[in-house]
Parts: sequence; structure tokens; C-alpha cells
Amino acid sequence: VQLQASGGGLVQAGDSLRLSCAASGFRFRDYRMGWFRQTPGKEREFVADIDRNGGSTGYADSVKGRFTISRDNAKNTAYLQMNNLQPGDTAVYSCAARNGPRSIYFSTYTKWGQGTQVTVSS
Repeated sequence: VQLQASGGGLVQAGDSLRLSCAASGFRFRDYRMGWFRQTPGKEREFVADIDRNGGSTGYADSVKGRFTISRDNAKNTAYLQMNNLQPGDTAVYSCAARNGPRSIYFSTYTKWGQGTQVTVSS
């Protein structure tokens, strides 16, 4: 089972990035996907999630209106489009998969992978 996040980088405030999460080793279309982020010394924070067919999404208040989660089940890939990035968005972003109802708690996700670093300078 693999979930590989990519697309991070160093950007300036106001810029955009698109993260990708490539899944393999399991039936991607059966799983809800979530994005989480973490900074040193802080708990992992829920960012966004999307249901199995992409019809329902949820966002943390801090990113609502700026970030958009999506998925392409034919490509076994989930995405996180991040617009108007701010220094407070600096974190390691990870994707995770869950076969169940919506949850904002990382511990309830059964599959996850290495994250990708996003750094936003002011």
C-alpha cells in the first residue's frame, strides 16, 4: 500500500500550488481521501477530505475558500489545489485514506504516506 504526496515547494505569499497524492496497492475508489498538515511541535491538522466518488468535500475553516480537494479515480490520484497561500500554511502535507464516514481525525485513517513540504514566505 502506498500513498505518495508530491507537488510541494517554496512559494511566496499569494502564490498557488497543486499537491498530488498517488495511490497504489488498494482499491482507491473505495476510500475517502483526506489531506492533513503538520508543523514541528504541533498536532497534525485536518485540511480537507473528499468522499469516494468526489461528490462531497469538507474543509478546515482556515483553508475554506482557498483550497480545493479533488480526485481522479481513473488515475488513483487525489489533489489539493492551494490558492492564495499564506505563511501560516507552511507545513508538511500528507494524504490519507479511510474506508468509512467522514472524519477529521488522522488516527481514524488507515492508510497514509510520506508528506510533501510546503513553505510559504512572506
